[in-house]
Amino acid sequence: MQNHPIPSVTDPLQYRAIGIVRGIYKPQDDDNFTRGALIDSKGNEIDSVVLGRVITLIRNHVSLEKPHLWVVYPRCRNNQNLHLQITGIWEPSTLKKDHMHKEGLNEASSLKVDSDDLLEGDDYFSIRGELIFTKPEEKEVVIKIRQKPRNQQKKALPFKVVLKGEVPIKYLKHFISLDVRRVDYQLWVEDFKIIGPISQQPIKNKSKKNLKK
Repeated sequence: MQNHPIPSVTDPLQYRAIGIVRGIYKPQDDDNFTRGALIDSKGNEIDSVVLGRVITLIRNHVSLEKPHLWVVYPRCRNNQNLHLQITGIWEPSTLKKDHMHKEGLNEASSLKVDSDDLLEGDDYFSIRGELIFTKPEEKEVVIKIRQKPRNQQKKALPFKVVLKGEVPIKYLKHFISLDVRRVDYQLWVEDFKIIGPISQQPIKNKSKKNLKK
């Protein structure tokens, strides 16, 4: 089990949009478990979906009646409404205890049960991508995220994440790393770091017309 739900960056130009949100997952209905909402401590209901790879984990190890710290991918529906894709759960205390029980270990064993709390706190997001729009006076920021294709046949389309905050316009077309915090239904920039300008793709030479002699 890794020590943090958000992996360390392996490349300075690594695109990503990932965060952690504490709340209760409420499925849409009994027949549609993968679609529903994350309900936070304020009662805000954030439109969410559960990605297929974690459905079994949630059903076998997680009580949906209690709040948990969910690992999520943020998306913006209609470029405005926050939408979350649930990709995992961060709860070492529960998952390690289940592992101990399965392996026949007792509480006094050498397997340490870590705290579920994180240094960054709840509702932290790491956003890394290209700054394609900023309007500091209106506190509007848009970051383009490029995804790696999951297979060679399908091309992964880039998507945009809409943030609230101030980033100077001079950094347009720059790769930027942002520390972001969810407040209700919006993502607010707490800090950012400019990695560097986005290199322009070379323009392919157009076929030359035959010159008359």
